[in-house]
Amino acid sequence: MKKKTLAMLLTLAMTMGLAACGSSEEASAETVQEETAETEESTETEEGTETEEQQTAEESGEQEADAAEEKSADSQESAQESDEHVLIAYFSVPEDVDTEGVDAVAGASIVVRDGEVLGNLQYMADVIQETVGGDIFRIETAQEYPLDHEPLVDQAAEEQDADARPELSTQIENLDQYDTILLGFPNWWGDMPMPLYTFLEEYDFSGKTIIPFTAHGGSGFSNTVNTIAELQPDAEVREDGLSISRSEVAGAEEEISSWAAGLGL
Repeated sequence: MKKKTLAMLLTLAMTMGLAACGSSEEASAETVQEETAETEESTETEEGTETEEQQTAEESGEQEADAAEEKSADSQESAQESDEHVLIAYFSVPEDVDTEGVDAVAGASIVVRDGEVLGNLQYMADVIQETVGGDIFRIETAQEYPLDHEPLVDQAAEEQDADARPELSTQIENLDQYDTILLGFPNWWGDMPMPLYTFLEEYDFSGKTIIPFTAHGGSGFSNTVNTIAELQPDAEVREDGLSISRSEVAGAEEEISSWAAGLGL
């Protein structure tokens, strides 16, 4: 009987031990599963964080690139605008002379540039445009002027005596787009050519800036700057214009360019 009871106790003890082992194994398995799940969750979190950081970095890089492109576009647009607001208007009559004679060219109102014969003011206007940009406008008359020196100066004197207003054949298409007018003309008999009077009376330059430049035979601007101010009382007529002797225009490219660059346009 005692042996039977002992055997039953041993059997019971073994059964409980096995059950405990099973529970321990299950608990251990659950722990492993939980740790694995936590590891996977941690990995996913880290991967998600890295992905978000990469996306943020990429977006930031794209934004910086867009900002750089926008800034570049703004700079180009600004440069274009700074060119478009300037008008270089000039009146020029190139004399018909023998361009092979150096003395003849130096004494006439022309400049030979790259084989092309230009009037003094046309040449000055071209150099100014090359320096500051802007648009070129040539003031031309319906009736052509003589190209020979003596008939030309005689007609200029007759027009002054008659206070004539020669008809113009060219017109500015859109004056509103310009806020600065560089106005070039030769000094004839101590005054502007009479077509300049027609030009300044036909257009309203109110609120705009006028900067004169001239080629002369020894009189500089004479009183022409004051005359321009009288004809355009609501414009700002600057007194820092450029005056060059007609005999020195051909060799004055650097002087013209330096002057134009210093205008702050």
